Amino acid sequence: MIMKKTILIAFAVMTVIACNKINPFLGEWKTPYGIPPFEEISDKDYVPAVRIGIRQQQGEVDAIIANSDEPDFENTVAAYYRSGEILDKVEGVLFNLSESDATESLQRIVDRVLPMLTEHNDNIFMNPYFFAKVKSVYDRKDGMGLSREQEMALEKLYRTFVNNGIALDAASQDRMKEINKELASLEQRFGNNLLAQTNAFRMVLTDSSEIAGLPESVLSSAATKDGWVFTLHNPSYVPFMTYSSRRDLREKMFKAYSSRGCNGGKNDNRDVIVDIMRLRTEKARMLGYDTPADYILSDKMAGNPSAVDVFLGKIFSSAVVKAKEEIKDMQEIMDEDIASGILADSSVIRAWDWSYYAEKVRQRKYALNEDETRPYFSMENVRQGVFETAHRLYGINIEQIEDVPVYHPDVEAFKITDADGSLVGIFLSDYFTRETKRGGAWMNNVRNQEKTASGEDIRPVIVNVCNFSKPSEDTPSLLSLDEVATMFHEFGHALHGLLSRCTYKGVSGTSVARDFVELPSQINENWAFKPEVLAYYARHYRTGEPIPADMVEKIVAAGTFNQGFMTTELAAASILDMKWHELSSVSVPADCPYASDKDSAEKGMKLIDPVKFESYMMKEAGLIDEIIPRYRSTYFNHIFNSGYSAGYYSYLWAEVLDKDAFELFKQNGIFDKATSMSFRHNILEKGGSEEPMVLYRRFRGAEPDPEALIRARGL
Repeated sequence: MIMKKTILIAFAVMTVIACNKINPFLGEWKTPYGIPPFEEISDKDYVPAVRIGIRQQQGEVDAIIANSDEPDFENTVAAYYRSGEILDKVEGVLFNLSESDATESLQRIVDRVLPMLTEHNDNIFMNPYFFAKVKSVYDRKDGMGLSREQEMALEKLYRTFVNNGIALDAASQDRMKEINKELASLEQRFGNNLLAQTNAFRMVLTDSSEIAGLPESVLSSAATKDGWVFTLHNPSYVPFMTYSSRRDLREKMFKAYSSRGCNGGKNDNRDVIVDIMRLRTEKARMLGYDTPADYILSDKMAGNPSAVDVFLGKIFSSAVVKAKEEIKDMQEIMDEDIASGILADSSVIRAWDWSYYAEKVRQRKYALNEDETRPYFSMENVRQGVFETAHRLYGINIEQIEDVPVYHPDVEAFKITDADGSLVGIFLSDYFTRETKRGGAWMNNVRNQEKTASGEDIRPVIVNVCNFSKPSEDTPSLLSLDEVATMFHEFGHALHGLLSRCTYKGVSGTSVARDFVELPSQINENWAFKPEVLAYYARHYRTGEPIPADMVEKIVAAGTFNQGFMTTELAAASILDMKWHELSSVSVPADCPYASDKDSAEKGMKLIDPVKFESYMMKEAGLIDEIIPRYRSTYFNHIFNSGYSAGYYSYLWAEVLDKDAFELFKQNGIFDKATSMSFRHNILEKGGSEEPMVLYRRFRGAEPDPEALIRARGL
């Protein structure tokens, strides 16, 4: 500890900038609850802090290597997990802001530091002397009296060395370092291109005929001085596609949305994808695997690509059958529009018609109109419902706190305490869309939960980021039913991070197998629309009246509506992900149906064309023309920039667990204290401190029922 403090002081002295301000990442944060001092951090602070953080952690690793004592868990493994304090701070702030408030300046900073961090990571995990220390502990682990968490932390550290190429010769390690740097840069470029293409499209409507069918709430959100503006951000795109009766404009919006990253120019992602997969396949082969999927799945619950393929195939086939039934229902209504002269005689359901006619079917079958439900789901009310549900389940208390640092005016902060008053953690909500925020919704750790060498429990700072419509002058942000489910989902991730009770940051919170990480988030969705839950949060934003009982009945009755479509598009994206990562090369013969006209490095071979590849694989899988994958390749940020490569299936994989687990709640009562506290203690608190299926069986008392997902989705 004395050496570490000395290093920190020296580093701080080195980084006094022109205005004599100490770099905020280098000193102790004297903010409430360890929240980063966002208002003190400037763009100029990141790169120097990264440089110094790298030196600090490298010095700590060097000290582990230089230690003359026999390697043991504490002086080697624990010492590593407790290293890198400065980098933890920088990364917790920078990589959250680079997704949620990605200014051009921040994008340049990330582009600059990613190669530095990648090289640093390689220097650690290709260091033979450090590996020798870790391997010494690993080889003697059975006789060291380690706890199960320590065994898991050791296993994870050891596998990181192996998966990073520690066994490769020097020349191969140098090549691996080049690959890792190139991949980091390409993946960041993919995300930047996608954000730029999403922001570039604006459809401005000025004539009343162009807004036919759009509810007043949608028009209010889209209104500007220039007319009504619609973009490709979900809060704008989804309502337009759902309600606009202008089929030509729906087609225009759909084609703009589904062609992102595929329009030529500097933001085109097709070549980026080929380069990413070229490097991923090369890396997998260097590590002794046939494909990236073999490599990635080697330490996941699924274990291997064939297990995932079989799993997805069964779900996909059931979903497509259901989707074809849904098309018949929609075509009936479209035929009525043809008969009335609204549409041409040859009209059939196309991909840009699905949301519009699905909403018509829902209104007809269930008399459920989202324009009528939205007033009962203001963002603030839904968030309070999310909080109250967590309180009833896990005994935690949540209160808003003011006068603490936040990184954007939209962000709100909450203190979470346990039943005994002890601090659980800090939760930040960042819910509204903006042009500097990438699409989708996610949870980030601003600060990880861990215990110090002295036993102090560092409580986490967690953020949920979403893309809901901003409130207008007279109307709050009103959520769709999908957005309500999204808020419950992301807070499930947050609970996984907040309630963590681990010792080592490498296994705490959401540091679990990718195909297990969605269990806490997805199970939390199950409470969102239960009548007894709606009763305490779904209230009209103007009158305060609770949601009517008949509307609740309609929501519940429509719970499995359109699941053929939703499951098909999700499974199709998962299959597409697997097909990309089951490649052993991006070079194919010239007569291959998905070959491009670009020569590969291999003589007589061509490079894959991403658009042709996707089209071929989706046709082979049996995807119907009326549906496209939830994410097409050129905007599939999950797999080309966000760590879900060969892992997008995990949403469906974890849904088997979540639906099976929730059946236990339904048997015992959805707020049964024994069941909920068992889930907290056996799942949410444990992080990656035990094998996922061991944790699940402890909670459930049995293996998961694979049919639970099929039943829940009405397939």
